[in-house]
Amino acid sequence: MTHHTRPTRAGDQSYLKRLNRSAILELVRQEPGLSRAELAARTHVTKVTVGTVVQELLDEGWLTETTLQHGGLGRPGRPVHLNEDRHVIIGADVGVQGLRVVATSLTGRVLTRHVHDGPTGNPDAAAATLAQLIQSARLDLADRQLLGLGVAVPGPVSQPEHLLLLAPNLGWRDVPFLDLLGAHLPDLPGLTLLENEANAAAFAESYLRGRDAPDLLAYLSLGSGIGAGLVVASPEPRLLRGASHLAGEIGHTVLQPGGLYCHCGNRGCAETLLSGWAIRAALGVPEGTPLVDAVNARLDEPEVQVTLRRAGEALGLLLTNLNHTLNPSEIVLGGPLTRLGGPLMPTALDFFREHQHHLYATAPPTRVQVRADSTLLAARGVAAQVLARTIRSAETGVVA
Repeated sequence: MTHHTRPTRAGDQSYLKRLNRSAILELVRQEPGLSRAELAARTHVTKVTVGTVVQELLDEGWLTETTLQHGGLGRPGRPVHLNEDRHVIIGADVGVQGLRVVATSLTGRVLTRHVHDGPTGNPDAAAATLAQLIQSARLDLADRQLLGLGVAVPGPVSQPEHLLLLAPNLGWRDVPFLDLLGAHLPDLPGLTLLENEANAAAFAESYLRGRDAPDLLAYLSLGSGIGAGLVVASPEPRLLRGASHLAGEIGHTVLQPGGLYCHCGNRGCAETLLSGWAIRAALGVPEGTPLVDAVNARLDEPEVQVTLRRAGEALGLLLTNLNHTLNPSEIVLGGPLTRLGGPLMPTALDFFREHQHHLYATAPPTRVQVRADSTLLAARGVAAQVLARTIRSAETGVVA
């Protein structure tokens, strides 16, 4: 009888070492301040091995130790933290009306930022301008080691090909944006990735909270278009992408059959009622004029009140359907439209409160948070994804 066995890496010491490094870095990220003894207990790795790995990570600048802490049982230990002073990650966000770049530390703290306001233009022009912002951020922090670059874009992405599949509000389709950007940044070190903007913001909301991340988080991006990102927190944040990378394209769910035509080609999408472009068209706000400022200056007009109330009802319906479909632990609302005054947000939240328990009255309420300032959230989130992948990968063990 022939016996077939699967190959194993149990004896691969290099692999085990990388696994231990990754586990320790991730645990310190989630629970900063643990001692070496506590890390050994949490990871179920021997104290000797943890001591060796921690010392290597200290020597390489990934971790820092603070002064001895007394008061517990046993010998005092030194709290271990991610090192805020050695590395840098760059996150970029391509919007319909602007470009944003941040550089962050290992804890997600923003070290520097650069912004370009105005229409984004075509892919080549956007890549050239974004490259200039990225180079400025690198110059600001030239003394730090760059781990990589993440770029968030306003549409679904095929990550294996680094391909932006469709950005209907920009008129872009099948754009290899990282390739265009790379032509301007030929010497960029580290990992690079492309991500949908709402996914990136959702990842930031979950990943940067550490152990406090909700089990299932939904982030709704309310801007020129409407998108959603969905993140499962356990055992570490993971995005739900869908079979064709279209999970979260909630702005193109149909709320009004036979309604107005959407930029995607369908009729009656949520974006025809709720999005920035729909509100701009309904109220005659010229392109190039900041929408939030223009609308908030006209809140006493009946036409504005009707438009915002209708948008609020559409948002409330989206929230209700999302809650009954996926039952997230928490829903976060972000994007420029959260800063609109008038009835939009109150109408949406009231609608949601009135309808979320009609299906199952004894269910605990889904928490809804509104992020009035989420301008840098997608850029921070895509930088956090670079860090997460770096921690998980073998590259963690390679320090230039």
